[in-house]
Amino acid sequence: MPHFNLAYKKQAVKDIQKLPKQVQKRLKTKLEWFINQDDPISFASALTKPADAQYRFRVGSYRVLFDVKEDIIIILHVQHRREIYRK
Repeated sequence: MPHFNLAYKKQAVKDIQKLPKQVQKRLKTKLEWFINQDDPISFASALTKPADAQYRFRVGSYRVLFDVKEDIIIILHVQHRREIYRK
């Protein structure tokens, strides 16, 4: 069973710091829950189109965009659902 680790890009850290403390806590709890599952990718949606990321997790009204490299989930962006897909 591969154990996944989380890595954060600079932009993701900035995104998270802008969020309310309560949302930050919820994200942290949920992301830890995801990576402790046998297959965290099964809880993610694959992104089509030329998106910035391979997958996304849904945490309430927020979206966590990420890529997977071997056993590392690389968090790229965290934003409210109405903002995340805008360019």
